[in-house]
Amino acid sequence: MVRTQAVTFSKTGGPDVLEYVDIDLPPPSSGEVQIRHAAIGLNFIDVYFRTGLYKTPHLPFVTGKEAAGTVTSVGPDVDGFAVGDRVAYAGSDGAYSVERNIETKHLEKVPDGISLETAASMMLKGMTAQYLLNRTFKVGPETTILFHAAAGGVGLIAGQWAKALGARVIGTAGSKSKVRLALDHGYDHVIDYNTENFVERVHEITGGEGVDVVYDSIGRDTFPQSLDCLKRLGMFVSFGQSSGPIENFTLAMLAQKGSLFATRPTLFTYIATRHELTDCANALFDVVSSNKVRININQTYPLREVGRAHADLESRKTTGTTLLIP
Repeated sequence: MVRTQAVTFSKTGGPDVLEYVDIDLPPPSSGEVQIRHAAIGLNFIDVYFRTGLYKTPHLPFVTGKEAAGTVTSVGPDVDGFAVGDRVAYAGSDGAYSVERNIETKHLEKVPDGISLETAASMMLKGMTAQYLLNRTFKVGPETTILFHAAAGGVGLIAGQWAKALGARVIGTAGSKSKVRLALDHGYDHVIDYNTENFVERVHEITGGEGVDVVYDSIGRDTFPQSLDCLKRLGMFVSFGQSSGPIENFTLAMLAQKGSLFATRPTLFTYIATRHELTDCANALFDVVSSNKVRININQTYPLREVGRAHADLESRKTTGTTLLIP
């Protein structure tokens, strides 16, 4: 039994419900390894669980879905992993911890040349960008995209990746500094939605045609305007709801606005099998190792100050990637 620390909450609510506590960690079970985290990624999905927007399987609950660290112990019936391996994951609850046990089906080994901090900052966000651009809608040289929250963690990765695929890349952001940041990460045009009408600007930029696909993780504040940015037969990809859930969305709206397509994907569906997870992770490792996509860690917080990190994320004070350091 190992004495370690984790962040838990026993009731849903604001950042103040998060508690940094001591826990007893048993040896890893069959198919598990024990890892010590080097860094933990902060994501909006963590907020959704904390507030109750997404239901937790039980309370108290240790949230967090993305981290990287080193294997310290190996349980029975484990193949392919050994003590000392550098590993990372996205998708397994419980990342807000100094040490933890985790099933090896969630893990990928981190290649040499990529730090554990970089791995922790990019697994969930980078694999999200991978499936959005390569599977949900296959982006290529003939594609024009609109990506909301361009200066966010997924947005900064997606802008560079889409540009590497040859697309014309339009983004939105909420301040002059965030606009500049996005322009430095692959975007051809970035619209400040606080001072400009993004629907009008999209049509100006595209000569009235609209875009092939809109990637929207904002939700309530950008709907239904996102649909108005699409060309005929375009696709609306809603993959988050940082401003709140979309309401009053009827199928007839898609017909009225040009026989549009709409989807609500999640990363965890796209990496449901071991083969899909490995392919997705390897594609991410490749674009980062080749410097087509650079990962910027823009904020770090001690794990015990996770409440402050959540408050800053929700108030949109952060840009790009944020790490929690145990």
